[in-house]
Amino acid sequence: MSEDNNQNTAPEPEPKAEQTPPPRPRMFGVKVVAIVAFASFAAAILGLGLLTNIFERQQEARNPFFRVVELTDETYEPEVWGKNFPLQYDSYLRTVDQVRTRFGGSEAIPRTPTDADPRSIVAQSRLEDDPRLKTMWDGYAFAVDFREERGHAYMLDDQTFTERQKVVQQPGSCINCHASAYPAYMKLGDGDIMKGFHALNKMPWSEARQEVSHPVSCIDCHDSQTMALRITRPAFMNGIKLVKGLEGVKDYDVNRDATRQEMRSFVCAQCHVEYYFRGEEKELVYPWHKGMKVENILEYFDEVGHNDWTHAQTGAGVLKAQHPEFEMFSQGIHARAGVSCADCHMPYEREGAMKVSSHHVRSPLLSINTSCQTCHKGTEEELLFRAETIQERTYKLRSIAMDALVQLIEDITAARKAGASDAELADARSYQRKAQFYVDFVEAENSMGFHAPQEATRILGESINFSRLGQVSLRNVKMSTGMVAFRSSLRNDRRN
Repeated sequence: MSEDNNQNTAPEPEPKAEQTPPPRPRMFGVKVVAIVAFASFAAAILGLGLLTNIFERQQEARNPFFRVVELTDETYEPEVWGKNFPLQYDSYLRTVDQVRTRFGGSEAIPRTPTDADPRSIVAQSRLEDDPRLKTMWDGYAFAVDFREERGHAYMLDDQTFTERQKVVQQPGSCINCHASAYPAYMKLGDGDIMKGFHALNKMPWSEARQEVSHPVSCIDCHDSQTMALRITRPAFMNGIKLVKGLEGVKDYDVNRDATRQEMRSFVCAQCHVEYYFRGEEKELVYPWHKGMKVENILEYFDEVGHNDWTHAQTGAGVLKAQHPEFEMFSQGIHARAGVSCADCHMPYEREGAMKVSSHHVRSPLLSINTSCQTCHKGTEEELLFRAETIQERTYKLRSIAMDALVQLIEDITAARKAGASDAELADARSYQRKAQFYVDFVEAENSMGFHAPQEATRILGESINFSRLGQVSLRNVKMSTGMVAFRSSLRNDRRN
């Protein structure tokens, strides 16, 4: 039994050998350690670089310029200021650029220099672009030479060599807006810019031109010690004091009382305004005694009996508006929103950690990204379309107003030739004066309506109305023998 039992009992299974995982290569661990070490090292380097960059940018922001030279109130040369402010100076030098926008800017026209006029490039003639301007200004120097405005770099030479200088002896008052006038005022006034201002006004242009060397420069807008914006043109000091007085502000001193944001428009408004020369001394005056709207200015001119010239064809005493950008801008939505001239025409640009105001003063339509998109969220294409739509509509209405004015001038001229007396033409001439000043207010203002679209439209609409009222007034002229033919010709013209 025992044997049988031994034979039938299954043998016990042998214990399985323990299975051990295959050995992991030693190099794997080394690689992991190396990758971690490298990543840590790279992160440390990047972090250190970031901290260094932040520190450098903080230092840049803390020290926006390096005082390479000492500036004083007698440092007139812009290139010397440029040693301390190279970024601003570099953009200032770019005002030589001539870029044409759809409704403004200047196209470079080559010309052969002469001894009398050494310019090798000029801007296109506005008189050739629109001959109606010659009719509107007939008898005035602007009917001889009027070109598109160029950048600040050309403001002195273009005034010096304009053909208008051959037609009329222009006064030294023109220096105010065509040169760095502050040094001349200080010199001629022995440190008193008011005295220097009056002394320069009295000079003929040829003499006053010898007192200046540069177009508008750093010292005309900035205090040499603090770099704060300041007003250096006595005509603007007087003019803005009048405006503030109408608002109830007494004894307004612009350099003392204006905010910094206001100054970012006021420094531009020293020149981009309507003006006239008062009296024998040719004192430069901004006619804001009754306000800055076109009707306020015309009312003042009527009150003081000022005429710029007598129209050669009609005999009317008429006015020439001169670049009233500030007056028009002041009626627009951007001014009401607290936007300044510099915000759009001298936009801030990023240079490293510094925010620098561009001194490449030009149309905002050439720098939409920095000039417009900081506030408006449309694409550049959309914003350009909006601006040009405003300008195109203004341009078309301006053309209608110009046609109406030219027709009035032709009718007055015909009546005059037909024997109408001065008394009989008085009303028509008065309407011509109004219509001309209104349309010229928009024509001479360099935004083609963009600064204040609704105001520009209103002004042009009223100009058209004045021209038509002037034509209507001629119908009431007595039917003298010569006037019968004139009235008949008017009726035929209307039918045609």
